[in-house]
Amino acid sequence: MSELFEYKCPNCGGSVEFDSGTQKMKCPYCDSEFDVEALKNMDNRLDEEQPDEFAWNNGGNQWEEGEEEKMSIFVCKSCGGEIVCDENTAATSCPYCDNPVVMSGRLSGTLKPEYVIPFKLDKKQAKETLKSYIGKKKFAPKLFASENKLEEIKGIYVPFWLFDSDADAAASFRATRTTTWSDRKYRYTKTDHYDVFRKGNMRFENIPVDGSTKMADELMESIEPFDFGEAVDFQTAYLSGYLADKYDVGMEESIERANARVKSSCEETLSNTVYGYETVMINNSSVRISNGAAKYALYPVWMINTKYKGETLTFAMNGQSGKLVGNIPCSTSKLAALFAGITVIATPIIFIVGKFFGLI
Repeated sequence: MSELFEYKCPNCGGSVEFDSGTQKMKCPYCDSEFDVEALKNMDNRLDEEQPDEFAWNNGGNQWEEGEEEKMSIFVCKSCGGEIVCDENTAATSCPYCDNPVVMSGRLSGTLKPEYVIPFKLDKKQAKETLKSYIGKKKFAPKLFASENKLEEIKGIYVPFWLFDSDADAAASFRATRTTTWSDRKYRYTKTDHYDVFRKGNMRFENIPVDGSTKMADELMESIEPFDFGEAVDFQTAYLSGYLADKYDVGMEESIERANARVKSSCEETLSNTVYGYETVMINNSSVRISNGAAKYALYPVWMINTKYKGETLTFAMNGQSGKLVGNIPCSTSKLAALFAGITVIATPIIFIVGKFFGLI
């Protein structure tokens, strides 16, 4: 079972949470600050304590078959309110008093991460980044930029598997080189075709594959890279004030995607060594992976949902670097104005050309 745990301020008793700006634990009530390392003993005590038993809520609607097993109900130690979460939630906040809480037992044993990259950017910076991102899009609707409403913004520690491996790679390419010349009558083009072969050994470290089914792999890959050099040994204190999930996609299930990323990187690296040709196309490749190893870490991600004309749009931002991705609606009026401008410019050009050749 998991235990509901809150980090309390020793000065005023308020719930403290991790502050990305100072990289310390901070009490929002008395502004006291504490080093994360100072709270390490609390993690050690959590491993020794026996968690309380929490009963299922049997009132109200009936659970569907298998649904009850995937939900948990905890009682907030600050206000007594019930906190309902799924089986993978490791950190959240009370919906009644908003105090941050951590389900310590869900990140213990084999589920305990080895590393965590703490958030460096806070919620305010995430909002400002989104505003700047929208402002740079020329065809974004004006109402979207000015009246766009943030439906939800949440900082989430996403579980990642980080893979290390060696790779022996080889690839063959088809390349061409073109020569042209002319005489008084003709223009000549000669195309030479080449078979190019490359081979090399490569070392990969910390290839990330997200371990949560809630997060799309393509979305998480699009906000890379994360700088693992800023990772620290995991402590639950970093989770306070944020959401966090434990992995529900195991290491074995993630290996195939990691291998695909290694293969793609090997082909790209070898391709970049082929130069001096007009065209280069890969023919086939072979990648042998060895000495594989994996570790488990939590990476910081801001998820932002906005509402526009009844449609929910989702953006993801790297909580370490600030890199943001997401789809923005396109203004049909702005596009129409663009094409109208092109038509206005093109019309006199067509008229002049037509006059010159006697077509008009």
